[in-house]
Amino acid sequence: MPQREEQSRAGSPGTDSAVEPEPRGRVALVTLGCARNDVDSEELAGRLAAEGWDVAGGDDGSADVVLVNTCTFVEQAKKDSVDAVLAAGGPDSKVVAVGCMAERYGAELAEALPEASAVLGFDHYGSISERLDDVMSGRPLASHQPADRRTLLPLSPVKRPEAVREGSIPGHEWLPEIPRRRLDDAPVAPLKLASGCDRRCAFCAIPSFRGAFVSRAPEDVVAEAAWLADHGVAEVTLVSENSTSYGKDIDARGAAGGALERLLGSLAEVPGLRRVRVSYLQPAEVRPPLLAAIARTPGIADYFDLSFQHASGPLLRRMRRFGSRESFLSLCAEIRALAPEAGIRSNVIVGFPGETEEDLAELEAFLSEAELDAVGVFGYSDEDGTEAADLPDKVDPAEVAARVERITSLVEVVSADRAARRVGTEVEVLVERQELSEEAEAEFDDPPISETGDVDLAELGLTEDDVPEMTDLPDDEAEGPVELVDSEPGDLVWIGRAAHQGPDVDGECLLTGDDELLAGLTRGAVVRAVVTGSTGVDLVAEVLDVIAPGPGTAEAPEPAVAGAR
Repeated sequence: MPQREEQSRAGSPGTDSAVEPEPRGRVALVTLGCARNDVDSEELAGRLAAEGWDVAGGDDGSADVVLVNTCTFVEQAKKDSVDAVLAAGGPDSKVVAVGCMAERYGAELAEALPEASAVLGFDHYGSISERLDDVMSGRPLASHQPADRRTLLPLSPVKRPEAVREGSIPGHEWLPEIPRRRLDDAPVAPLKLASGCDRRCAFCAIPSFRGAFVSRAPEDVVAEAAWLADHGVAEVTLVSENSTSYGKDIDARGAAGGALERLLGSLAEVPGLRRVRVSYLQPAEVRPPLLAAIARTPGIADYFDLSFQHASGPLLRRMRRFGSRESFLSLCAEIRALAPEAGIRSNVIVGFPGETEEDLAELEAFLSEAELDAVGVFGYSDEDGTEAADLPDKVDPAEVAARVERITSLVEVVSADRAARRVGTEVEVLVERQELSEEAEAEFDDPPISETGDVDLAELGLTEDDVPEMTDLPDDEAEGPVELVDSEPGDLVWIGRAAHQGPDVDGECLLTGDDELLAGLTRGAVVRAVVTGSTGVDLVAEVLDVIAPGPGTAEAPEPAVAGAR
């Protein structure tokens, strides 16, 4: 499960209602962790907006309440979550911790963080508006008491759909009258496929606080995808703890019954969606029909996010996982036989208790042979309540760090080489944003601000009264994003991602080409381009033509490059 840095989101409207309820207060959401948390935050935002709260993505210090959606994936994520709670809000703001860390530690976290006005678990999400009323009114609110959420649902997967109707599972509460409220306006959004996990990996605590595996109803997933497309989303990424298990609880034949394959076909037909991406595939559960559906269904990215975690068979058994170097290489070969240019990314853990030099060499051999497009490398650390925390033969933390550096150096070379071999190939790129070109950025920051000392006003014949305060800007100028204006050709460049590049972690494409063609691009458009260069995992690609215009664009411009379709 790849981790990314904390990121604030700029608010955007998403709740459709004929009658606006009376404002109850202003609430800001700060989201940490993975894309699953992003979905949970937008569901919370939708609920709150429908109940009359003024909702903002990101914290500028002005909110009455700041909801911090925490992460507990690894030790650094916990520290980041605590720091975010401590930094949240202004002098008069109430701060409420929600999310995975709040669910996992509950009252213990509340005791350690008296700065938080409340610590709420997942079961509070359905009544989040009332709970924030309690916080605003100063009414006592008992902190969440953690429990193993795996025990809340039947052991038999097929009995779970009925059981969850009376419960609360974040990201599953798709209600047309209370939709998600988007907290940014990016053309890409995560879409929750399922929650929880039935696997028992020795190093992972997630099932204990996310619970047993539960699929969302396919009609709900499709309806939410259509809503996202109506709100400017061109690509959705299906997220869960284990996407390959989808359908095991809603199809009598289990996951092998093809529920995910059928769902992908339905999602590919949603008007306005240009690309559907599947994430979090469990190698031991991947099956040939699913590989074929991802590789060959138009509109589905030929992208395989496979959590190998290691490649040494004996160490994988110790992790309570399946597979080996040979079986994983065979799986990669099967994928590339279906789609030679498919993207394959993974995560690996080094320094697991008992890992030997032979185990590490086996991992190195696999990574060298597999030629993956992107790999996240994590050093093992004990997690409370996991089997691995009690295992003997712990690797010294300094040695774990050294192994992380060793494997990271290898995958950087392998992934860069894989990207370099894409030069000359055609890719379909989803256009995501504009930013200053390197040349323009260097010109605007020359000399760099960091190297500029204090200005001596006396030398310039000025006093402090001659210099306006930056805070004197009108309110409508002091806040909000700065609009980039392409005053000179080439000052701004378009950035996007090809099908083999997942959001945030797998590199991106810098687009070049005919100035007129580039000037007509908009966010959310899909272009055909030829790769002309690479730097690490990032590509440079020359746009040939526009395959699909961005949302709200009447039609794509005519091809402006010789030989374009």
